[in-house]
Amino acid sequence: MDISNPAVFVNAQVLPNFIGKKVRAVIQVNRSDGGIITGKSTDESQITVKGLSSQVPVMNYVEVIGIAESSNSIRAEILTDFGATFDANSYNQLCQLANGEFRSLFL
Repeated sequence: MDISNPAVFVNAQVLPNFIGKKVRAVIQVNRSDGGIITGKSTDESQITVKGLSSQVPVMNYVEVIGIAESSNSIRAEILTDFGATFDANSYNQLCQLANGEFRSLFL
């Protein structure tokens, strides 16, 4: 595990703050088409994931680790399929804490 360049926990709201940096996000897949996955972030906004040719079932939750390319897209390096059951609300709260009150613990 490489700890020299940690991935910041993000949702769609804070993703624009980390363009060009390594991030990790969880999305619920709405569409998986070749190397592009489109899904709903844990804060109910759309994120596009590029760079992996994995076919993920629609409605599954995936964690993506990669480089934030724009305010709503990530170039994926690692993708983990969590299946159809995931507590998106808790993950969203983690993102808010990791980028707010407890930011110093995560960066």
